[in-house]
Amino acid sequence: MSEKKVELMVPLKNYKSLNAVLSNADAVYFGVESLNMRMYSDNFSIQDLNSIVRICHDNNIKAYLTTNVIIYENEFDLLHVMMDKAVEAEIDAVILHDIGAIELAKEKGLRFHISTQASISNSHSARFYESLGAERLILARELSLAQIKEIKSKLTTSQIEAFVHGAQCTSISGRCYFSAEICGSQNYSANRGKCVQPCRRTWRVYDDQNNEFLYDGVFFINAKDLCMIEHVPKLIEAKIDAFKIEGRMRDSIYIEEVSSCYREAMDAHYNNTFTEEKVNEWLNRLKRVYNRGFSTGFYFELPKGSEIERYREGNVSNLRKKEIGKVLSYFPEKKAAKILLTSGRLKLNDEVYILGTRTDTHLHQKITSIQIKRKKNLTETPFASKDKKISVGILVDKPVKKNDKIFKLKRRHP
Repeated sequence: MSEKKVELMVPLKNYKSLNAVLSNADAVYFGVESLNMRMYSDNFSIQDLNSIVRICHDNNIKAYLTTNVIIYENEFDLLHVMMDKAVEAEIDAVILHDIGAIELAKEKGLRFHISTQASISNSHSARFYESLGAERLILARELSLAQIKEIKSKLTTSQIEAFVHGAQCTSISGRCYFSAEICGSQNYSANRGKCVQPCRRTWRVYDDQNNEFLYDGVFFINAKDLCMIEHVPKLIEAKIDAFKIEGRMRDSIYIEEVSSCYREAMDAHYNNTFTEEKVNEWLNRLKRVYNRGFSTGFYFELPKGSEIERYREGNVSNLRKKEIGKVLSYFPEKKAAKILLTSGRLKLNDEVYILGTRTDTHLHQKITSIQIKRKKNLTETPFASKDKKISVGILVDKPVKKNDKIFKLKRRHP
């Protein structure tokens, strides 16, 4: 009997993100309009549900809808509508933790997964949600690998899902009132998907006699990102059913790169080709996109001070996305595009991203041909600038649209 493979679950921000992960993801999760934990993300509309699920199922990808906030009395009419649309779209499961939402999902006949917001930290809680009919439990992020194994061993039917990569919250599995308290309003509640992330700021700590404590204006509660790429074999051997990547606020470049690395790592384990050399390559690629530095969270020990990024705010990657031009036209019969280069130069084998601004385009490829006017087979273009724009013909791997923007990852200046 073949080994059941772990599901790789990838976040979606928009259709560009979906197009970016079609070859990497086993499942995707996303929100629609409201009632989810990433209300500052693009999110989809309720009317998008049928389209998203159809695209996913056509590509053998499962689609999960997040409705994982606390639900108030006046929101149940909307929740009814969302769940009815989810049933119509044949969504694979909804992610939630509010008991009323669980009851409604069961009434609608929807499979449901229990969000990490429930802070499931022991087998008794896990079996309670299992008894309610939960298909999957997304465990609290504060558990060690040993604790996860123990909980898994005491379940009969429910699957286990765990985070493997992405932002970590200083609070207990995101159940935090810091944002709402700082802003003086529940409109900025982390528990409603509207956190303003005060933990990512610099803070000074004083006592009642105005003595400043040792924190001295550093980012002392700015948790590094979780990164478990080098420990994928251990996580698979722990019989975790699904690996979850955090990142519904991230762009499609991030989501493609991270999902690609974990897809390769998981496949390498199953193919017995997982090596330290490959791990180093994956880590280098993960460092190219948005990150706050990496840690292993709670998996092996309680986080120490080194798990906090104290001195740098936000993204510590030394690369940044730089716009270099835009698409003027696309020629489907030639699989070619005419682009307007507005910054720098293009060379053969340059890695570029073509991303839609008002379209769903996400294309990541290397430049394989360069043509300027009637000059073909060029190896590079002249240097372009705002005052000296250059029209260039290139071959493209997928259709692109007029005004899609072209980017390269450039090393940022210190």
